[in-house]
Amino acid sequence: MPKRVLLLGGTMNQTTMVHQIGDHLTGCEVRYTPLYVDGVLGFLVRRGLLDFTPMAGQAKRKTDAYLQAHRLPTDYRGEALDYDLFVTTVDLAWPRNMTGKKVVLVQEGMTDPESWRYHLVRTLGLPRFLGGTSTTGLSDAYTDFCVMSEGYRDLFIRKGVDPAKIRVTGIPNFDNAAAFLHNDFPHRGYVLAATSCLRETLKHEDRRGFIRKAQRIAAGRDLLFKLHPNENIQRATREIRELAPEALIFADGNTNHMIANCDVLVTKYSSVVFVAVALGKEVHSDLDADTLRRLAPIQNGGTSGQRIAEICLERLGEERLPAMAQEAGHAG
Repeated sequence: MPKRVLLLGGTMNQTTMVHQIGDHLTGCEVRYTPLYVDGVLGFLVRRGLLDFTPMAGQAKRKTDAYLQAHRLPTDYRGEALDYDLFVTTVDLAWPRNMTGKKVVLVQEGMTDPESWRYHLVRTLGLPRFLGGTSTTGLSDAYTDFCVMSEGYRDLFIRKGVDPAKIRVTGIPNFDNAAAFLHNDFPHRGYVLAATSCLRETLKHEDRRGFIRKAQRIAAGRDLLFKLHPNENIQRATREIRELAPEALIFADGNTNHMIANCDVLVTKYSSVVFVAVALGKEVHSDLDADTLRRLAPIQNGGTSGQRIAEICLERLGEERLPAMAQEAGHAG
């Protein structure tokens, strides 16, 4: 019988990433599902209290629509089959049916800064999801952890991730920035301000300050705002119209194409900055230029999905789960 693999989506970035991996799992019985959780988090999802996360709300609706539009085989929550391997971009919470299984974790993008939440989780042993993506990789419940660059490998090791589990593969959606230069976005030579969804995830942001900063950097040049897909579009639009009525605002559209055509990118702590760095753009963000260059994803011509799939197939060829992963899974 073919090996069975379940790939977990989430945000559109996460879902399109695992799709690119699944396309290369030849000879396997592949299924897809939106991100899911159990226990207390599952209860909160059912009550609609986590609609601002990749597990529910708008993100789940978009993932469902994507899976349907691409006619991908689905198994919601992995309940229909017994899987030999799971592929996920999230280990902040661990579904019960993944415990003790072979799991390939894939870095989804830029991780959150190590704020007070991160240190509180590490010091008090609180649930990892309270620290956001800054705690990515700390579950140790996976078999392999595929990361975007040597810089991130060093960062995860510093946090305590087992070096033996880390594989520097690059990651889909961020490994072929040059391809974004070929696009039909009609504007060029502008300053692009890419907003965040910090407020929607209960974090602080000085949005008025961000808009003023973008205006100062533009200094009379054309200014475009690309709104984060998970933020409150009506509120964000109203705020920009009030302070920067001269700016163009895009709630939809391909952000990577907009970055490819801009002269300058202004953002906060967002993965989109890596596309700009790879294309040699002037960048203004919460990270300094040296750190960005060190963490930037490797550019391998869009082959990360295949590389990660090869690791999955390598694991599927093993008769038993490696002992360290099995122990971590049962402890997770």
